[in-house]
Amino acid sequence: MKKTETGFSRRTFLRGSAVGVGMLAAPAIISHKALASSGEVNFMGWAGYPGLAETVFPAFEAATGIKVNFNEQPGQDDMFAQAKLALQTGGTDVVEPTVDRVGGWASNGLIQPWDMTKLNIDNYLPGLADGKMGEMATVDGNRMIVLSVWGTEALVYNKETMPLEYGTASLGDLFNPANVGKVVARPHSSLAAMGRWLDAEGKLPKPWLDGYKDEATMVELWDIALAEAIKVKSNIVQWWTGENEAQAGFRVNGGEIGLCWDSTGFNLRSEGYGFVPPKEGAFAWNQGLVLMANAANPEQSHAFAKWISEPEGSALWATAFAANPVGKGAIDKMSPDVSAFYNAAFNDDAIQKLWWWPAQEAWFIAKRGEYADKFKAA
Repeated sequence: MKKTETGFSRRTFLRGSAVGVGMLAAPAIISHKALASSGEVNFMGWAGYPGLAETVFPAFEAATGIKVNFNEQPGQDDMFAQAKLALQTGGTDVVEPTVDRVGGWASNGLIQPWDMTKLNIDNYLPGLADGKMGEMATVDGNRMIVLSVWGTEALVYNKETMPLEYGTASLGDLFNPANVGKVVARPHSSLAAMGRWLDAEGKLPKPWLDGYKDEATMVELWDIALAEAIKVKSNIVQWWTGENEAQAGFRVNGGEIGLCWDSTGFNLRSEGYGFVPPKEGAFAWNQGLVLMANAANPEQSHAFAKWISEPEGSALWATAFAANPVGKGAIDKMSPDVSAFYNAAFNDDAIQKLWWWPAQEAWFIAKRGEYADKFKAA
């Protein structure tokens, strides 16, 4: 996503250009080949979002005649492992990792490029298919991932016992020694949060972002973050890797503050929990669709990806994730509850401070996993 100098807000970003929206709202033109053959697409994606099966997939089938066979996985590490198996066994056409991970999928030979003549790049909001995001989605000149939804990872908090306010709420609150047994976190995200907090406090020898560029710098910086995080590991009441675990950390195990996806904050909003970006900036992510190298239903897969970029499909997809749409015109079709939640959580300053996860190559993911395991085992 590009950050503009002035006039930038979540709503203006989501609305994008008004030019062509009326045309984009027209019914999708689906290839005849997509409606032939099996008439299905095998999709592997995120568990914990019932709206996909209940609302989104039926709407896609009604619009195109293509049935979605859904394989739910708790996280993208699980998706990656399953995709490696599927490369041998088949049965998977499309998967939904995040954009920062696409390099690892490509370098492992798991995916093939999208045929952009079968999609419509103009469907996407400015900055989500071009600019930096376009570069991150492209490997060796080929578009390897097309966006489906974007969102954030910020602070979920108990309004009564852990009141936080924007401007003072900090990533450092996760590591406050007073919060023993109160924190819900994902292992690698909490280490990144520690690194970013130390960076903001001027306590790192190099910028935290430099650790994503080469292994030697990563080891130097992540060694520091790990050592500091271990000192306050007793703060953790539950680790999470997926949406269901994150919610359980608060509902079942008494978590009072956590670094979690916006969907967690949305789903807990009526149970006494708030959601606020830290002053250092919320982590921001882009999910997208990749096409398996051995996809059995390529035409249906392209129809699926194209529909998700159009106003109706994009709005339904984002609503299911309680996140943000990628398609022009989708914001006007979004659930009012989701729109209200985001508008309340993210003012213009919070939007400007979004910290987008950098590209993470296969070597980085492997090392990151080692650090996460060390943190959990400490």
